[in-house]
Amino acid sequence: MTSQLKKILLIEPPFYRLFNEKFSLDRYPLSLGYLAGEIKKKSDWGVMVYNADFCKQSEMIKVSFLTGKGFDNYLECLKDISKKIWEEVRSVILDFSPDVVAISVKSQNFSSAAMVARIAKEINKEIKVIVGGPHPSMVGADVLKSPFFDISVKGEGEITIVELLKAIEQQSGLNSILGIVYREGDQIIENGSREFINKLDSLGFPHITAPEVLRDYQYYPITAFRNIFAARGCPFRCIFCGSHKIWSRKVRFRSVENVIAEIKSLQKIGLKSIHFDDDTFGIKKPHINSLCNAIISQCGGLKFSCEIHVRLVDDATISLMKKAGCYQIQLGIESGSDRVLNEINKNITIDQALKACRLIKKHGIELITFFMVGFPQETEESLRETILAMGRVNCDSLIYSIFTPYPGTEVFEICKREGLIRDDYDVSLYNHQSPANCFVKNIKPERFREMVKDVEKMIDRRNFFKRIRRRFSFDTLWKLQELGIMRTIQKGMGMLFGK
Repeated sequence: MTSQLKKILLIEPPFYRLFNEKFSLDRYPLSLGYLAGEIKKKSDWGVMVYNADFCKQSEMIKVSFLTGKGFDNYLECLKDISKKIWEEVRSVILDFSPDVVAISVKSQNFSSAAMVARIAKEINKEIKVIVGGPHPSMVGADVLKSPFFDISVKGEGEITIVELLKAIEQQSGLNSILGIVYREGDQIIENGSREFINKLDSLGFPHITAPEVLRDYQYYPITAFRNIFAARGCPFRCIFCGSHKIWSRKVRFRSVENVIAEIKSLQKIGLKSIHFDDDTFGIKKPHINSLCNAIISQCGGLKFSCEIHVRLVDDATISLMKKAGCYQIQLGIESGSDRVLNEINKNITIDQALKACRLIKKHGIELITFFMVGFPQETEESLRETILAMGRVNCDSLIYSIFTPYPGTEVFEICKREGLIRDDYDVSLYNHQSPANCFVKNIKPERFREMVKDVEKMIDRRNFFKRIRRRFSFDTLWKLQELGIMRTIQKGMGMLFGK
C-alpha cells in the first residue's frame, strides 16, 4: 500500500488587495515559479502556487488612494480575520489540504504573511509553515518571533526547499540543512549559510510548469508570464536596498544561450514582449552586447523592457538595445539632490541622470523613472530639488515612493542611531506609499506629509495625462482640443485630484 501523496502550497500573500480587493498583482511570482519547478523536478510532492494578491477583474492602482482611504482599508484587513480576502485564503488552504504551506515574505507583506500562517495553523496545527524571501533573508532568526512560522529559509531557496521537503517526508532532523532557521521545542536554531547557486542554467523556466501548478492559471493574462531573470546579484551599494542579502553583490549570469532558450519558449506561447526582472539589466556592457546581439539574431520580432543603472547609459549601448527590441527602460533616479544622492550611495548626480533620460528618449524608447522622497538626510530644500527634477525629467511615467527603512539594510541602522526608529517598529505600518512614513531628521511630520501629499496628487495627474497623450495621436489630440473635449478632461482631472 503506497503512502498518500504529500502536498505543498506556495503562497504569495495579499498586499495590494488589502487596500482594495480589486487591486491586483497581475503576474506569476517568479520566486514561487522557480520553487515549484524544482519541487516538481526533484521530489514526489504535489505542488500548487497560489497568488493571493491576484484578482481576476483588476482595477488600476492609484498612488493617492494607497496613501488615503486605501491605507485605512489595509490596516483594517490586518486586524480583522473575517474579511473577505482571508476567507478566500482559508478556502484555498482547506480545498488543497497541504502538509506544508510555504510563504514568500517581503517586509511590506510580513503581517499579511503572518495572517496567512495563522489561518493555516487554525485549519490544521500540524501544517508546517515555511517562510522565505527578502524579509527572512534580511532579518534572520528574528522572523521566527512570529509563533505561526516553523522554518525560515535565508537566501536562494530552490535547493533548500527540496531538501526540507525530503526531511519532512522522512521525519528526519533539520540540523544538516544549510540556509535555514527553525524551531525545535522552545529553541530557535540557526544553521550555517548556504552557498549561492553558481550554475543558474540548472534551474527550469518558471512558465513551463505554470499551467500545472498555478491556481486560476486560465484567468491570468499572458503578460503575467513575461518576466525573466538573466542574472542574480547587484554590485551597487545603495544604502536603502537589501538585494545583496538575497542574491549577494557578486553577479551570477545565466548563459546567453539559456536566456535565449527561455525567450524562444515564451515566444512560442504567444508572448511578443518580455521584461528582464534583474535588479539592473546586464550589469556589464560586454554582457549587454552579447545578449542583445543574440536576441537580434535569434528572437526576431521580440520587444523587451528592463531596469538599467544610469552609469550604463551611453549612446552605443542604448542604440544596440533599441535595435534588439528594447521599447521601455526603467531608471532609478531617486532624488533631485546631489547631496542626498551621494549620502545614499547612489553614485550618480542629477545631471547625469537627466542626461541619461534625454539619451534614452532620443532613441525613441519609452522611459519610466523612479523617485523616492523622505530619506533621513532630506530637507525641505532637497525635497523641493526632487520635485523640480520630477518636473524636468522627460519620461513617460514616473514611479514615486516614500522612503521606507527595511530591516537588514544599512539605512535601517542609521535610522535607529538617529532615533527615527523605535524599538516597537512595526513593519506592517510602513511601505513605499504609507502615509505613516516619516523618517526625516529635518522636517516635522506634519510638514512632510503636507508636502508629499501635493507630490502624490501631481504624480497621479501627470501620469494620467501622459497616458491620455500616448493613447491618441497628435492629430487626434488637436481635434479634441478644437472640440473642447480636452478642457472637459482637464476639468474632470481637477475634480478627481481636488484642484
